[in-house]
Amino acid sequence: MAILRAALILLADHDLAVSTLAVRVAASGRANLYAALSAGLGAFDGQLHGTASTLAYKFLADALTDPMTALSDRLRLGGPLPGFGHRVYAHRDPRAEMLLDMLAGLRHPSAVAVSSAVNEIRTAQPETFANVDLALAAVMHAFDMSADAGEAIFALSRLIGWTAHAMEEYAEEPLRFRPSGIYVGPMPPA
Repeated sequence: MAILRAALILLADHDLAVSTLAVRVAASGRANLYAALSAGLGAFDGQLHGTASTLAYKFLADALTDPMTALSDRLRLGGPLPGFGHRVYAHRDPRAEMLLDMLAGLRHPSAVAVSSAVNEIRTAQPETFANVDLALAAVMHAFDMSADAGEAIFALSRLIGWTAHAMEEYAEEPLRFRPSGIYVGPMPPA
């Protein structure tokens, strides 16, 4: 399936995301590859990173029934809209655009319904943009996959990217990620 291949390619690497940095720090300490990848998975497992597509999936599930009610309910709660905006991308997430465009090009009824709900939300919230987590959630809905399938796809893709980062790190000077702490507390009595 082309859209799954595209998602795996688009998600394999994203500079020094927190999980990638964890892999590189572990590899810098010369942890074996499995341990370095485990460090990445540990950092990945959080609602602000690897599990964000599941939150977007749940939001999109409500939006498939009634996009405007789902949007207004979410906005009343405050905080970020699941699957929208991004810390790195200021105005658009090209990975999301590609996946959502591919999804919109499918003529499958569930893909059309998901694309319609996403477009309705995007139209109502023009000051923000869909990110890759929403795109993954949309693909999961379109193909009737489980809520956490996006996490699995994201993690599988990143494992490949992390392996490349670890291999690169093993070629560097060891322990290069060793910052020094600077004590700023009260001075001990003389």
